[in-house]
Amino acid sequence: MTESLALAGKVENMVTRKNPLFDTATTLGKILGFLGVSAICGVLVAGLLVPAAAVSGSAASGSIQFFDTLPAELQVDPPSQNTTILAKDGTPIASIYAENRTKVPLDQMSPFIKDAVIAIEDSRFYEHGGIDTTGIMRAIVSTARGNKQGASTITQQYVNNVINESLVAADREEDVKLNGGDKGVGDKLREMKLAIALEKKFSKEQILEGYLNIVFFNRDAYGIEAASKFFFSTTAKDLTLPQAALLAGLVNSPSAFDPIANPDNAKVRRDLVLASMVNQGKITQAQYDEAVATPVTTQVTPARQGCAYATMAPYFCDYVLHLLFNNPAYGDTQEERIKRIQRGGLTIQTTLDPTAQTVAQQQVDATAGANPDKWGASIVSVQPGTGQIVSMAQNTVWLPQEGKFDQTQNFNVDVLDKDGNDLNGIGGFQPGSTMKPFTFAQWLNEGKSMNQNVNAAVRRYPQNFPWKNTCPTPTNGWYDATNGTIDLQNSDEGYYRNMTVLYGLKNSINTATFASAAQVDLCGIQGIVDATGIHGGLPARDDTGKITDPNPKVPMTTLANLIGSTQTAPLTMAASFATFAADGKYCEPIAITSVKDQSGAQLPAQSSSCKDAVKPEVARGVAYAMGKVLDEGSGSLIRPALNSKNFPVAAKTGTNDTNGSTWVVGYTSGLATASWFGDPLADQSRYGRDLTVNGQFYKAIDGYMIAGPQFTNYMLAVAPAYGTNPFQQPPSNLLGTAPAPQRNNTPSTTPSTAPNPAPSSGNGNNGNGNGNGNKN
Repeated sequence: MTESLALAGKVENMVTRKNPLFDTATTLGKILGFLGVSAICGVLVAGLLVPAAAVSGSAASGSIQFFDTLPAELQVDPPSQNTTILAKDGTPIASIYAENRTKVPLDQMSPFIKDAVIAIEDSRFYEHGGIDTTGIMRAIVSTARGNKQGASTITQQYVNNVINESLVAADREEDVKLNGGDKGVGDKLREMKLAIALEKKFSKEQILEGYLNIVFFNRDAYGIEAASKFFFSTTAKDLTLPQAALLAGLVNSPSAFDPIANPDNAKVRRDLVLASMVNQGKITQAQYDEAVATPVTTQVTPARQGCAYATMAPYFCDYVLHLLFNNPAYGDTQEERIKRIQRGGLTIQTTLDPTAQTVAQQQVDATAGANPDKWGASIVSVQPGTGQIVSMAQNTVWLPQEGKFDQTQNFNVDVLDKDGNDLNGIGGFQPGSTMKPFTFAQWLNEGKSMNQNVNAAVRRYPQNFPWKNTCPTPTNGWYDATNGTIDLQNSDEGYYRNMTVLYGLKNSINTATFASAAQVDLCGIQGIVDATGIHGGLPARDDTGKITDPNPKVPMTTLANLIGSTQTAPLTMAASFATFAADGKYCEPIAITSVKDQSGAQLPAQSSSCKDAVKPEVARGVAYAMGKVLDEGSGSLIRPALNSKNFPVAAKTGTNDTNGSTWVVGYTSGLATASWFGDPLADQSRYGRDLTVNGQFYKAIDGYMIAGPQFTNYMLAVAPAYGTNPFQQPPSNLLGTAPAPQRNNTPSTTPSTAPNPAPSSGNGNNGNGNGNGNKN
């Protein structure tokens, strides 16, 4: 946009800038102006119109030699064009540009605009070979009389625009020269010679098409298509005669003849164009009379540039741009990549489903309502088996609006990518009990039955507890009220007893998760977490603040992480859970399926990158258990309900110790979704207690209360389109035999009022105790 404004400023000042020496208002100026233009004409006559053998005298010879040294080749690169970001079905999401320009072929332009611009700018366009000697002589006479007049042909103007466009693209705006006082005799001679060479290389139609696509109309409209849309909300093809004449007249001085700022000037200029057209036989007298009687009116469509003005999914749009800005295939430096995307006229096809995105946006907006306290809500979905991001929404607006929560950071993604490049993400939130399925998965991975009992009455895990850990990283943390921390807590009393591992997971019992972890290899849990793409959303730093790992592992040998204390991005959680939906295959999330340049050539994009991460039988066991979460466990409290009576679906609720981060993450066979509600501000330290959200008071929020309905409403509307096939049953050895019904089958729901254990650091590496883990 800086480039556009700089060039716009030059254009707008063009008509008012005067060189005092050549000011034709003075007698000296008139004489010097006459001699200057005469010199140009003399060189042209000597160099172009008269054969060298017939020219005598040192002056003529010098002129020919000088003209022959000027360049005769002009590299006509495509001008800067808008890059378009598209949804999966081709729906436009956003336009990205340095100059708002959309190239169209000549046959997609109204005949009126072609005739109008020729009539007013270059009536002998089809007769000359690049320069108009008749026009030059007329300009000499007019200038000598004190009425400065231009003589540049459309071809010369095109040459000038091509040169200037190249300079702007090369960050040499200071070298841009426009018609008027900017140019000296040498500049004009170079322009003329290049115009002659251009006419030999291209047809008149090609030159006219190039000119109408490159010429400046307004700082928000480069080229005739953008100008048609900006001023009249139409296309170049559908311009009426009065509209075309007005735009043709605008080229001479976009500021002076601006129909918005100066409608009277614009009408005078438009009518002059119409007069030229009728005098040259391009329109009839009746057409002229009707056109000049038409008032000057505009129907402005403001140029909307960038993801802030996206038609949908601004944060997904921003994520897509950051992926490209960070891709070395688009330039050696980020500056080069940004320039290529802003000026390259790329077409970027994404994975976004507009229908799913609409539902997601409606849900997150409805979740918190007016939201004066700025609580956050987000939804992100991926497709199992491909990793394609289907939707990405949050309950904020990009640009400040009265009564709205404005935020430019993305709730759903990491702060940095794996190479340390910015993604403009907030870095995620504590996932709480949505991390419990990974301990459950390792239990199954070791061949244990989900219906095996564990002692969930154990609350004390002292510093010397004999955890099995084959990883090189030591086990970190303990729960021991006799040794500087507290004993392990559940959300509700009545669950400190024997129970099956399945019962513990579906009711989200902390002590059951720890009792399970105590019987498996913590390093095995680590392996499953790593294989399914789980990582911290905040970069790891050393004592000096230097980044040591942009996407650090979540160390499962730190006990706090068994119940979710490390900030993790919703996109990471959705992609990880999609592994269980895809029979154990993990696919990295992708957002871009195709990128094409102006010519239609394919550029590097993303493709599915999948691997076998979890044994299929383990994935099936996890799906079975998380189906029970919705049928019988903590997820059964969600309203509206979503469970196996609707279609096969699996999910896990999650809430951190402060109730400031609440989740439901789940999936069908065709769609995995992370739904989050909580505190997105600063260090995310607000407690989700004693608060009113959307008119309803909550003593303490839990995953099933707000994130839950957001999840079920979304999945009920969207999931059927992606397939809701039955999950395959786990093998009998993993199911085992269910014991007799246990007492207290009511799901654990009420947040504990017991004191929290010693808090962990932001990356979960606390030295003693649980840290900010989960209850539900």
